[in-house]
Amino acid sequence: MRSIFNRSGGYRKLYSFNFATIVHLGAIAFCKRFIPWQEDTLGKVVGQMVGAARSGRINIAEGSERAGTSTETEIKLTDVARASLAELQNDLETWLAEREVLPWSIHDPEHVKLSAVKLAPFEFSEDLLHDYWAYLHDQRRKFDRWLKHEDPVVVANALIVMIQRTTALLHRQMQSQEEAFVQEGGIKERMYKARTEIQDAAEDAPECPECSRPMRRRRSAKGPFWGCSGYPDCRGIRQCETLVK
Repeated sequence: MRSIFNRSGGYRKLYSFNFATIVHLGAIAFCKRFIPWQEDTLGKVVGQMVGAARSGRINIAEGSERAGTSTETEIKLTDVARASLAELQNDLETWLAEREVLPWSIHDPEHVKLSAVKLAPFEFSEDLLHDYWAYLHDQRRKFDRWLKHEDPVVVANALIVMIQRTTALLHRQMQSQEEAFVQEGGIKERMYKARTEIQDAAEDAPECPECSRPMRRRRSAKGPFWGCSGYPDCRGIRQCETLVK
């Protein structure tokens, strides 16, 4: 019997989630180091920036967990993650603009070097939480050159580059999710397919003479007949009288 549930969870293996986690931690550190409370007495700027970073990370995880029962929800949450990170990027761009500083060009040597840094894959173990965070901190150190820099302009630019890398990964994820949804449908469609496959097996349904897929018992004004389960792509039929004793 076909499974009605998609694979879900496993978000800790997603490069997008791991980049988003490093961005989240980097945004918290940036706000603590470079946005003094005197300039943000109500905490709105810091709250919005950290909240956007958190939303980007958390929605990737939630979307992955919801994938088991709803690819549509997974797509929506992945899009929310992408939008949240875009919000954080705009806040960082504004922070630079207030200081009349341009974001790095894609040809800037630091942009090129940072863009070339890759994350190692995470492998699941029986000590998941401990081993994941050991992995994450190890990967995070690869970006210390930029994220722990004394110049806030460097840190802001580094976060922007990392956000762009994360949103590019999320865009590819959404394309993959959309393809899966088109091919497999939602959970209601999968439930229907699983149920009809059981019914076909119970009825000892014959193979379609056109495409060899299992057939399903159908009714028309002229009586029952076997129709291809691939209808309307395949319109093969068989007469029930020749098959039912």
